[in-house]
Amino acid sequence: MRGILVIQTAFIGDVVLATALLESIHQSYPTTKLDIAVRKGNETLFNNHPYINQVLIWDKQNNKYQHLFQLLFLVRKNKYAIVINLQRYAATGFLTAFSGADKTIGFNKNPFHLFFTASIPHQMNIEGVGGHEINRNHQLINTFCNSPTAKPALYPSKSDFNYVSQWQEQKYICIAPSSVWLTKQFPANKWIELIKLVPSSFNIFLLGGPNDIELCDEIIAKANNQQCFNLAGKCSFLQSAALMKNATMNYVNDSAPLHFCSSVNAPVTVIYCSTVPAFGYGPLSDISLIVETPLALVCRPCGLHGKLACPLVHFNCANSIEVKQLVTPLFD
Repeated sequence: MRGILVIQTAFIGDVVLATALLESIHQSYPTTKLDIAVRKGNETLFNNHPYINQVLIWDKQNNKYQHLFQLLFLVRKNKYAIVINLQRYAATGFLTAFSGADKTIGFNKNPFHLFFTASIPHQMNIEGVGGHEINRNHQLINTFCNSPTAKPALYPSKSDFNYVSQWQEQKYICIAPSSVWLTKQFPANKWIELIKLVPSSFNIFLLGGPNDIELCDEIIAKANNQQCFNLAGKCSFLQSAALMKNATMNYVNDSAPLHFCSSVNAPVTVIYCSTVPAFGYGPLSDISLIVETPLALVCRPCGLHGKLACPLVHFNCANSIEVKQLVTPLFD
């Protein structure tokens, strides 16, 4: 078969979940060239990936539509047998519809789905209809791929593991305290409370990007724990995954670090504030714990992605979570 292209130009977590599809396709077509299209900034997730032939990059921040047409030219030049679009937005629908591929597949919520050779219903609601995102995505390949639904997988290199080994001389936990959406983010004072309860036999590493350095510094200063270290901005995506893989526990919000854990089967405790696990983006690691408010809040969830601030100001979906809900699984 000629090559297969998977399109997922959304945020980091969505791209990590898309790797499950790559695993399933490779199981059925191990000799077929497999490419993926991602937004600029996410391409490093596929460094050292054993199944990826080429990563196509769409720069969505600079001359967005000019670069889209450049990407379309490259896609058409590659003459794919199959193009699979995991997104439900017009730009990637346009890219799929005019890709020139023999078979184009996407969800029926995409505005261009009528131009696909196959469109698949996309189901998602707070009752959990549609299951996990990897199951929803897998529906797109059911007509030509008989492999069971695989889990997401990233492939940190030997150098990635060597880099993080400097922090692995004793037991440790990782905390990824931030999120793009603030109503997904467990409050800083709660993270501080958790850190104060961690036994001194553990090192604590705070993870994030360069934009998270200030938050992590604030948390460490107020926690006043000499075993707590700020690694925000010091680790790449794959290095972060490598460090999380061997942690005693990883504490994360409903955000990309959750999916890093799933991709390397790292133990994880996920804190859901304004969103809910039923949306289908939950943990897939063998050791996975979910923490959420014990209250039946009529305002929760307030949106699929959360919001920049609590619409009702009180932020009870986060403030009502007790830190003891997090420490019990680790220290009992």
